[in-house]
Amino acid sequence: MSGAGCCGTCGPEAPARWVSGAVETASGPVPRVATRWTWRDTLGAWAVRSGIGRMRYTVPPGLYALGVPKPESPLLVTANYKLSFDHVRRAMDGLDAWVLVLDTKGVNVWCAAGKGTFGTEELVSRLDLCQVAAVVEHKSVVVPQLGAPGVAAHEVSRRSGFRVVYGPVRACDLPAFLRAGMRATPEMRRVRFTLPDRLALAPNELARLFVPAVFVLAVFVAAAGLGRHGYRLTRELALGVAAAVGANYLAGIVLTPALLPWLPGRAFAVKGGIVGAVVGAALVWFGPFGWLGGLSSGLLSVAACSFLGLRFTGSTTYTSASGVRREMGWALPMQGALAVLGLAGWVAARFV
Repeated sequence: MSGAGCCGTCGPEAPARWVSGAVETASGPVPRVATRWTWRDTLGAWAVRSGIGRMRYTVPPGLYALGVPKPESPLLVTANYKLSFDHVRRAMDGLDAWVLVLDTKGVNVWCAAGKGTFGTEELVSRLDLCQVAAVVEHKSVVVPQLGAPGVAAHEVSRRSGFRVVYGPVRACDLPAFLRAGMRATPEMRRVRFTLPDRLALAPNELARLFVPAVFVLAVFVAAAGLGRHGYRLTRELALGVAAAVGANYLAGIVLTPALLPWLPGRAFAVKGGIVGAVVGAALVWFGPFGWLGGLSSGLLSVAACSFLGLRFTGSTTYTSASGVRREMGWALPMQGALAVLGLAGWVAARFV
């Protein structure tokens, strides 16, 4: 089996580890994919969650088979970000279906819908390229609910003849959705952002900001030895600086999203700033920096955690694009001002 998709226009050019055979159709062989993850799939998921190989974690666009689908089996649509594809195939374990993978440039459904790559044009084009009309005998295509902003159902119907049915938010609800005759319950329509969902964002941020954090740590440790009597870096001061940088790094990236629903305010910059204020208060009371150094460290903590909190705005279901732009308009200048004040005070504290 070559692993080529229907009529050679879709699917992987060479067999992939997750391809387990082929299903013969009127348009040619369609790759059958495994519905159970291997250790490689799990490792790959952890890697991309940590920012490793994120933009290379893709699936060739095209038509795939789950189980032993027949012409009357449902037709699902997903993105070619492999983690999205993997969640769909795992959710459908034991069921038969066709999966049409759109070319979203390795971006997940929700983000790709906003960017336009998971959209009407790509869906209509992929239906035609893969000759789906010759593979299935029905005219329904199940599009993820989070892909709705990019897909105009009436245009898809007019141009391809396929009727768009918006499926559930989460792939794990697909079996129940299909058993219910493609009817979604209110719970299936609800976009949730649970604690595991929020914490799943942390590894990527930790990895992306690790090098900058180490750089900041090195600069502050080196500068901590400066003083009016020359250069003298004590072990206590070096450890205090390391603890301060580490506390802000972890609090801003892990604690802020974990506590998101319970932190006061709507703005992420404010929520992060509150976490930073708590860290800053601890540095004032317990840090080896003196009153001015501690107060300055507190200002830096508020600025840093506020900025790290702001970075989560594009990863949540709590914000809109216009809301993010408005928040950045006032939050970034505020964070910059706090950082400048904190840095000035911290340097001054070395010579007081």
